Amino acid sequence: MLFDWSYFFSLFSVSDFWEACITVIELSALGWFIGMVLGFLLASAKLSTSRWLRVPAGIYIWFFRSVPLLVLVVFVYNLPQLFPVTRDVLSNPFYSGLFALVVTEAAYMAEIHRGGLISVAKGQKEAGRALGVGVIGMQRLIVIPQAFRISLPTLINEYITVVKLTSLVSVISLTEILTVGQRLYATNFLVMETLSAVAVYYVLIVSVFGWLLQRLEQYLEMNNRKPQTLDDLGMRKLRATLAPPTPQPQKHVGPGAAPALQLSNIYKSYGQHDVLKGIDLDINSGQVISIIGPSGSGKTSLIRTINGLESIDQGEIILFGESFIHASETPNSAQIRRGVQRIGMVFQNFNLFPHRTIVDNVTLAPRYHGRTQQLSEQRAYALLDKVGLLAHAHKYPHQLSGGQQQRVAIARALAMDPQIMLFDEPTSALDPELVGDVLNVIRDLAKEGMTMLIVTHEMDFAMSISDRVIFMEDGNIQVDATPQVIRAHDAGDRVRQFMGLVA
Repeated sequence: MLFDWSYFFSLFSVSDFWEACITVIELSALGWFIGMVLGFLLASAKLSTSRWLRVPAGIYIWFFRSVPLLVLVVFVYNLPQLFPVTRDVLSNPFYSGLFALVVTEAAYMAEIHRGGLISVAKGQKEAGRALGVGVIGMQRLIVIPQAFRISLPTLINEYITVVKLTSLVSVISLTEILTVGQRLYATNFLVMETLSAVAVYYVLIVSVFGWLLQRLEQYLEMNNRKPQTLDDLGMRKLRATLAPPTPQPQKHVGPGAAPALQLSNIYKSYGQHDVLKGIDLDINSGQVISIIGPSGSGKTSLIRTINGLESIDQGEIILFGESFIHASETPNSAQIRRGVQRIGMVFQNFNLFPHRTIVDNVTLAPRYHGRTQQLSEQRAYALLDKVGLLAHAHKYPHQLSGGQQQRVAIARALAMDPQIMLFDEPTSALDPELVGDVLNVIRDLAKEGMTMLIVTHEMDFAMSISDRVIFMEDGNIQVDATPQVIRAHDAGDRVRQFMGLVA
């Protein structure tokens, strides 16, 4: 029996097929979108630290990924027999099919979203916390945009799967593409021709919407963004609009003023390993403190406890005379976030937000905390000019060198007008020729009277910039002395040996 080509081509002018295409598009688009939203909520619940959220979400995902969609479609369509109140909605094949699709797809998409969420680097969340961004703001501004971009290729593939799965709804007599085809070949027995046309209709829908979603994927791909560098004229115009720089804290402090930062009897352990063993430290406003020591001595852990990135097991941290973090109390997230806004943090690996431009990185926290867009952008441009990166304001982080990214990270921390700056080995991830630019920015801050704690392995830099050098080893402060005392052999041989000052 020959294939009837004339009949095959005539099927593309049948209005029932095109109406069925609209039904498939509506059903698949709604099922995909609603399933994607519910799937994200399920993924977030499964990643939650709360057992009451994590366990039910895990059971839901396990169960509905196990039940065949065809069984679920038939079950939902007959559900009004058990619950008559659902008859008005679920007796409609479209709504029954949509409900079954959403319930199933939410379970599958939850795992897709979970993969995206756990792929967002831990440092991104730490950067948000260091800027005082709350949990909801963190998800909305930092985590979700990155996780969605990571998950999008798989979500697009899932949409294609949803389009094909709509054919299963034909078992409850929904007039979709396969149902129309079945009605036709039941009367004329031209099965091959009719099913071939059905396949073409599905391919057409998948191709058009797959192409649109792939365009979205390409738009969100950071590597496709072209670098935008301001020319000299553009920078001159921008500088003309900038507000005068915000006055920096002065180095001289009146008598009787409380220290900027006090650490009292700080203990910290990871399991059975004690990393901080009773740290006591007072830092006055305007002082520059360099923290040095061998790897594993507790330097980074110490600096991370100061802005709440790490909890403390014992002791208290006092900020400008007010209790900030106390080990014996239940952590007050709002109190800690208020204190964190007074402390800027610059990370070893920059932790810039890759989905935002340089100027957006700098303005994110001020705008989140209530500063207007205009003032935030003015301050951001002024800070970028200060660190020598105004021309790169509209680039993305991956389009800058490591040294440039670290200078942006400093500008981002300064945008909150902090009273204390923390630097966690700010040059250790940089090539040697890039170190100088970052150190020069830190030197300028020191000259302006900024209170700073710097964890560093740059010994010459530490000796030249610091009011005090703290040498840590085995979780304790072994030496707390001025550079002059260390050079004068009055601080012990161990610190001089570590710093390479022993002949």
